[in-house]
Amino acid sequence: MLGRKGSKLKIQPKRVSKDSLMGNEVKYIVEPQDFLFGETEAEKLELDCGQRFGPVNIRYETYGELDAGGNNAILVLHALTGDAHVSGYHGVDDLKPGWWNDMIGSGKWIDTEKYFVVCSNILGGCSGTTGPRSINPETRKPYNLDFPIITIGDMVKAQYRLMKHLGIKKWLSMVGGSMGGMQALEWVTRFPDAVGSVIPVATTARLSSQSIAFDWVGREAITADSKWREGNYEQQVPEQGLATARMLAHITYLSDESMANKFGRELQESGSYSFGFGRDFAVESYLQYQGQRFVERFDANSYLYITRAMDYFDISADSDGDLIKALENVKSSFLVIAFSSDWLFPPAQSHDIVNALLKNGVDVSFCEVQSGYGHDAFLLEVETLGRMVSDFIRNRYQEICND
Repeated sequence: MLGRKGSKLKIQPKRVSKDSLMGNEVKYIVEPQDFLFGETEAEKLELDCGQRFGPVNIRYETYGELDAGGNNAILVLHALTGDAHVSGYHGVDDLKPGWWNDMIGSGKWIDTEKYFVVCSNILGGCSGTTGPRSINPETRKPYNLDFPIITIGDMVKAQYRLMKHLGIKKWLSMVGGSMGGMQALEWVTRFPDAVGSVIPVATTARLSSQSIAFDWVGREAITADSKWREGNYEQQVPEQGLATARMLAHITYLSDESMANKFGRELQESGSYSFGFGRDFAVESYLQYQGQRFVERFDANSYLYITRAMDYFDISADSDGDLIKALENVKSSFLVIAFSSDWLFPPAQSHDIVNALLKNGVDVSFCEVQSGYGHDAFLLEVETLGRMVSDFIRNRYQEICND
């Protein structure tokens, strides 16, 4: 589908019925797209570290159609290990949908019959967007640790380039959980005129020392793996280190309640202790499985760079730690959502954001959802979260249409 004359803006997902594969489900096939910029010195991205970097490829996906007034665009911002594939399928034989498929799509909470949804893989990622394992055009080898240190702000600056490429003048709304919420906060402070409304979910305005500590241990696990080779691995990747980092992080995404309900002290099939150091408990096997699955889809160097970007995130850093001052130029309305059992980014950190917004007279709503799922609730409490997100975005869209 063509937008501006001669400019390919979006691809309308095809509806394909594959009865033999998944009953009578209508499968929405979405095609990943790429946006390349920064091939000349003038077009390169100026990073927060002071380096000018390019070229940069952004992998992204779109769903729905941009309306005539360009008023219905929604940006979805993914978390640490997410990617651009937020909904639908990449083919009729694809068994795994996008990571927020229950939230986004035709007739779903974020209805792609009404809205034009965009999701891109972050700068530094490993799912199509330029990152440390991308080929350095100067050496024709992977960047590895020659890739520059990036920030959440750099990710947002790259997304802003994509916004301009797509011909979007202002986002109706943007929604992101965890690190996605950090990006949303960066958007409204760095580009306040580009965002109509924001939904930060299970996030924080600055990474705490506890979270920085978890990130550090995860990176130590990766760099201590003999196969890491100072980031210059090829065929033999640091699987054990990356899997260990993932297992550690995954524990922080859950809650004591959710782990107790799911595993308790359940033993493996043997039903008795092995009196050794193998996997006796069901929770141990679960973590090992999560670690192995992660290794199959994610890159170790990307994990180093992205977690470091999260460590550096502090929206009030340029305001001497004053969050109220940091948010004084915000022009967006807010719906801030937290989860009661989230101990990684606890509700108190969302309260800080809300209080600072209120002090600045910003239109803000807040909801603390009672959930036992921990931090992962932003992916699991789809119906509860969906109702709030759907109502909030619909009201913002009606306000624009009635102006």
